[in-house]
Amino acid sequence: DTAEAVEKIRKRMIAAQNRQKFYADPECRPLHFSIGDKVFLKVAPMKGVMRFGKKRKLSPSFIGPYEILEKVGNVAYRLALPLELSGVHNVFHISMLRRYVSDPSHVLSQEPLELNPKLTYEEHPVQILDRRKKELRNRKIPLVKVLWRNHSIEEAT
Repeated sequence: DTAEAVEKIRKRMIAAQNRQKFYADPECRPLHFSIGDKVFLKVAPMKGVMRFGKKRKLSPSFIGPYEILEKVGNVAYRLALPLELSGVHNVFHISMLRRYVSDPSHVLSQEPLELNPKLTYEEHPVQILDRRKKELRNRKIPLVKVLWRNHSIEEAT
């Protein structure tokens, strides 16, 4: 009786997994690029990159095409970015890339890019306010409270 119930549950679990796999598989596509391929770069997560006069919804989701210089790990690629994007790291996850298929009749207009320097922010330490050691299992971890430039003492971390 118990063995039958376990077997029935196992079959239903397999059926549910197969059903979910059926819906998920069309969305997942394996992407492989070669060195020298041209790709478009998704700029939606990079809030500092925008086209002149176009913001948010009107700004294009992808820019480029850019050439792939090398493969970094299993799922990342290094791109040849223009000088306007020198403030952006040039290694991107494969999910941020789309293949560019060259077509002689397809002419891409290169609108100027702008990297907003206000959205890149660097913190600089000013003073160490406190030191202590926290014991975690068998190790002692040093904790340091730092006062940062342009912050008050209440905001020290």
